[in-house]
Amino acid sequence: MPRILSARSAYPPHRYRQAELARGLVEMVEGGHAKIDAERIQRLFSAVKVDTRYLALPLEQYRLLTGFEARNRAWLEGALPLGEAAIVGALQDAGLHASDVQLLASSTVTGLAVPSLEARLMNRLPFASDCRRLPLFGLGCVAGAAGVARLSDYLQGHPTHAALLLCVELCSLTFQPEDTSPANVVACALFGDGAACVVMVGDEHPLASRAPLRVEATRSVLFPQTERVMGWDIVDEGFRVVLDGKVPELARTALASSLRSFLAAHGLSPPQVRRWLAHPGGPAVIDAMEAGLELPPGTLDRSRACLARIGNMSSASVLAILEESLKSDDPAGAGVLLAMGPGFCAELVLLR
Repeated sequence: MPRILSARSAYPPHRYRQAELARGLVEMVEGGHAKIDAERIQRLFSAVKVDTRYLALPLEQYRLLTGFEARNRAWLEGALPLGEAAIVGALQDAGLHASDVQLLASSTVTGLAVPSLEARLMNRLPFASDCRRLPLFGLGCVAGAAGVARLSDYLQGHPTHAALLLCVELCSLTFQPEDTSPANVVACALFGDGAACVVMVGDEHPLASRAPLRVEATRSVLFPQTERVMGWDIVDEGFRVVLDGKVPELARTALASSLRSFLAAHGLSPPQVRRWLAHPGGPAVIDAMEAGLELPPGTLDRSRACLARIGNMSSASVLAILEESLKSDDPAGAGVLLAMGPGFCAELVLLR
């Protein structure tokens, strides 16, 4: 059973309260000579239950970004130092050096780079030249949980190895100011910027006995005919968000059913799970997960608190929640790490 040693998040220096960001959106859209209901924007920004978020750039600089090239350049300039900070912190917490890592995986859905992020970071940090690389793109919000699951698969076959997953998401740089659709406005209200890293080892690694958590099982679930529920349309200006209102209902029904089946295969039911690490897709999604699993109200408050503190950071959010759990006095017993994302799909990880 692969083990989780550490997790660490990193954030840009620009932190804003939600009301500031709502005003900034209105000014940016009106500056482009489009019309937008300022009062409606303020209500929507308040409804998503986000208090503060980090942005890759100072707010006033976003109006200067024109076209995909400028946005992607800003993404790469921000992603590398954030990724480096998350990796250094996670390795330090794990008691490892970069040269001790045999697999380095990176995930993002908010920018493009060739060579990919982990290759560039190998030139900034002293990873071994024969470290295996695994760049992931297109998984979106599910990538944090999916990455933990794929590292677990690798470590089962290489039980003496150490593996690292880095998720970097600068969601603010994908915003399309000329797009006043509900999906784009909701995304602007909900998503934040940051990075997170998790370090894992196989069960024959010298540090395995020190690991606070082990991965007992994983499951991938794809919900058929749901391609347009979440994702990107790639347009001349960059990434245009696809976000359907069906997400909470899928969380209440399809996700809950899949999770019950997954737990039952390991002799468990939702009330027996002591540690819930659920990606904070939004307040309606969190409520729907609690309702679908018939959990007591407040069971997923850790996800709500993460959403309020940093917004939805796509793939990095669930790793930020994992970091908090590792630092807290959580109860022993079964835990579940889970996320949903484009596909539409879910990744489920059973922890002990």
